[in-house]
Amino acid sequence: MSLISLILSTNNLIIHTTFAIFLTLILSFIKIPSLLLYALHTYIHPDDVNPNANSSSSGIQAAIRRPGSIESEPPKPRKKSKERFEFDENKAQIFRLKLNEGHIQSRIYFKEFYSAFNFTLIALLSLLLHRFLNVDTDYGVVRNGTIIPLLLGFVGFCRVLFLIARVCFERSASKKLDRQLGFVWGVLGFVLGIIAVFEVIPKWVLDFEFESLDGLVKFFLAAFMGCIVGFFYIPALRNSRAFWLGTDQIRSNLSIISCGWFSRMLLYANYIMVVFTSLLWISPFAKFLVNDNINGGNREVMDLVGYIGLSRSNFDNLRLWCMLISGLLQIMALRPNVQMFLNEAVLCWYQRLHASKVPDLDYSRAKVFLHNHYVCLVVVQFFVPGITVLLLLALSQFDDTSLKGIPFVYNVSACSGLVKEVALFMAWWIVFVWAVLSSAILVFYRRGTLYVS
Repeated sequence: MSLISLILSTNNLIIHTTFAIFLTLILSFIKIPSLLLYALHTYIHPDDVNPNANSSSSGIQAAIRRPGSIESEPPKPRKKSKERFEFDENKAQIFRLKLNEGHIQSRIYFKEFYSAFNFTLIALLSLLLHRFLNVDTDYGVVRNGTIIPLLLGFVGFCRVLFLIARVCFERSASKKLDRQLGFVWGVLGFVLGIIAVFEVIPKWVLDFEFESLDGLVKFFLAAFMGCIVGFFYIPALRNSRAFWLGTDQIRSNLSIISCGWFSRMLLYANYIMVVFTSLLWISPFAKFLVNDNINGGNREVMDLVGYIGLSRSNFDNLRLWCMLISGLLQIMALRPNVQMFLNEAVLCWYQRLHASKVPDLDYSRAKVFLHNHYVCLVVVQFFVPGITVLLLLALSQFDDTSLKGIPFVYNVSACSGLVKEVALFMAWWIVFVWAVLSSAILVFYRRGTLYVS
């Protein structure tokens, strides 16, 4: 083989490698994760760091530290008396400041979020570049460069999945009851996955085919579906709470808690798009949008009904575009959701402040600290669902011919169809789980079973 033909056969491989290295260098200078969280409003509960000194000399100072970390005298037993209590209003203050790069980098899980964001962004852009390149399938996946976006997408998906699993097992970041409910939801998701992939439910319910999967693959797929439900329960709970506060469903009329009109419309659009996209693969709902008579059928029925609905090919494209927009909206709604998570601590402080004449602000002080401390952990929980949908959607768009030359794979067409179908199904499953969990939690908030405190 001549040198020129070798260079031409590896042209896409060189382009993908150069593009990935270039993006890595650019993202090392342009710190997009820090810019994404820059200038968010966080809050500090004022604390008297020198309680034994005179208030006129020391005053109130703001400190980001764990509540109760200073040594103080043990609390004395409260005695019943008719004396009038005097509450120090200075200790009822709360300070607001904007997060800068130094504050953001000091939070736990920021490094994990930073690396996962950059890696998945490189993977998505490489997958997008692959769509615009002419791929010569005769040279195999290595020489035609397909192996690079394929590996980047798969590794990026596994990386964010392990990250959300690690976050879910963080004991101090969530309540024990929430973790237990997440396990219960995971078991229910596994049972539902068994029912779906083994086609216990009728075929007219879901617009997916699982006949090409063997029993072991179906079992692992159902287990993976259960893990998705369990891992995404706490993020969906926090997403619903952020939506509840951001759209001011509690009618608090506090400008410091609710968000602006653009962020509020973004939260509404994100929720509506997720619910709508999850319904597009439900066959009874999809039949209302598809006109089967376009591709041929009874002439009398066509004259009577008319051309109502989309053709099958246009409807398939609509579903893919809706899933793409759904994933992008979840990424765009990350910043308002994180701001609502931080504002939740302000609502807790406000409720405790007006609960009694002598409010106990220790709980609200701890709440403010924890929300400030775990802000990047919550960022990971808001980031992972949307990015996994985008990665799986991109992986499902590989052509059958572009995967030729994979070692130990003899039936490329069947393997490619299997991977594409499973990737698209898991992307839909994440959207469906997110929609169901968010809607169920919002119903409990509406009925008063759950409340923000």
